[in-house]
Amino acid sequence: MEHAYSVERLRKVIMDIIAAVGLEPSMAKVFADSIVAADLRGVKSHGTIRVPEYVRRVESGVMDPRAEARFVHDEGAVGLLDAGNGFGQAAACKAMRRAIEKATAHGVGLVGVRNSNHFGIASYYAMTALEAGMIGVVMTNASPAINPFGTITPLLGTNPIAVAVPAGTEKPIVLDMSTSLVARGKIRFAALTGKEIPLGWATDASGEPTTDAQKALKGSLEPIGGAKGSGLSLIVDLLCGVLTGSCLTGEVKTIVDVSGPALTGHMFGAIDVGRFIGADLFKQSVEAVIRRMKGLTPRVGHQVFLPGEIEFDLAARRTREGVPLAEEVARNLNALADRFNTVRLE
Repeated sequence: MEHAYSVERLRKVIMDIIAAVGLEPSMAKVFADSIVAADLRGVKSHGTIRVPEYVRRVESGVMDPRAEARFVHDEGAVGLLDAGNGFGQAAACKAMRRAIEKATAHGVGLVGVRNSNHFGIASYYAMTALEAGMIGVVMTNASPAINPFGTITPLLGTNPIAVAVPAGTEKPIVLDMSTSLVARGKIRFAALTGKEIPLGWATDASGEPTTDAQKALKGSLEPIGGAKGSGLSLIVDLLCGVLTGSCLTGEVKTIVDVSGPALTGHMFGAIDVGRFIGADLFKQSVEAVIRRMKGLTPRVGHQVFLPGEIEFDLAARRTREGVPLAEEVARNLNALADRFNTVRLE
């Protein structure tokens, strides 16, 4: 059973809890906003359900809420930020802002991040570039969850990629995808709530397809497009982990592993479309593409949606009607609020 909570209340509860474990107020606000953004857009696997896991990482001493992210290199169109094993959201916010500043000066900006942690949904940061009229590109590596094609041993992460494209009067095009068929968080959510997963999402430890979420967590997620998804995951890992000096492929720790620092790496890019064909012409052209696609004849039983359109519509509705949370998720969040003597959901 689910109950809907107002965006403002949910954001306040999360922000106060995370501030209580040591994240400074402005970044606690960013953290809460990114978590709520995931729930608003229907990515509940990266939303409120994850808050207890962040708290556990801090209390286990494997993540530093007071870390100050510092630039190792910051020259021309590129930069490298060391997150100091702090919150991924704090480092991501700083890196994306710098990428936009660089794109303003140079046409493009690319900022890598090393020694970071899970940062929520990638689209949250990619969409930051839309406010500057730019294209935003965000990638991150993740803990082993996908078998390299032809093997049964998880080594590659789900390694999401997000691209946000401004579109004038139309909704922006926002692609946010993992290189697995589904995000691992969806498997965790199914395991938490005792539900089966669809056949084809994952394999068990022996490489056999399974509908058991618990077995899937000990096995592997299936990559998109077979060998193509496996290869794409590897490329993201090389860009985010190896290029930044954060770690080698297969060395990132999952958010629930408190045996040591996560060693997560990210990459943030911004493109000033005005440096190419001009901002107005670009947006008009994207609008024309959107309208052309929306004008195509749909297959029976289908509607034509652009990447991100469903999520924008869902976020608008949930902003009005409230964010639905499963009972277990709300109960866990309230338990944290009681521990830290902060405001509860209700």
